[in-house]
Amino acid sequence: MTTNMQAARLAAIVHADDFAGADALLAAFAQSLLQCGWRVGGVVHERRTNALGRKGMFLTDITTGREFCISQDLGPQSHACCIDPAGVAQASAVLRQALADGVDLVIVNRFGALEAQGGGFAAEMLALAQAGIPLVTVVAEKHFDAWEAFTGGMAVRLPAHLHALCTWSAPWAPRSATQETA
Repeated sequence: MTTNMQAARLAAIVHADDFAGADALLAAFAQSLLQCGWRVGGVVHERRTNALGRKGMFLTDITTGREFCISQDLGPQSHACCIDPAGVAQASAVLRQALADGVDLVIVNRFGALEAQGGGFAAEMLALAQAGIPLVTVVAEKHFDAWEAFTGGMAVRLPAHLHALCTWSAPWAPRSATQETA
């Protein structure tokens, strides 16, 4: 890892649009850090079927386990984006709380279409970055240029591997945490 990568407190796993493993990877990373004594904040993403048998998107607060539904049912014939901005707005409180708590590291489920347009979690991500709190997210290739502009090119691009995440985060490990995250 280069010195520049070690110094970059912002990181993203950049993937093709159809990469489904990012959500599980971030969840595993969060659990790994928590088990080692890190104070981790943020949200992880999960797609699953709701009680009505319809697919839905949910964000889970890493710290409390509270869930936020971020999808809306637009009907079976719709091909529009089903993201629910109101659900995202509710979940943004998790990121503001992480900032207030001064956590060791924040995980944000993704930098997506809303953030690329300046909405979604963009304001919270910016505040966390300005506070110097290490932040990792997932970015689809189609949003990578917007991510680069958002971060001023100051973020590191990580491969989709737990070891890469652990190596990137090692410089900010709290003194009480063990380094068995790799």
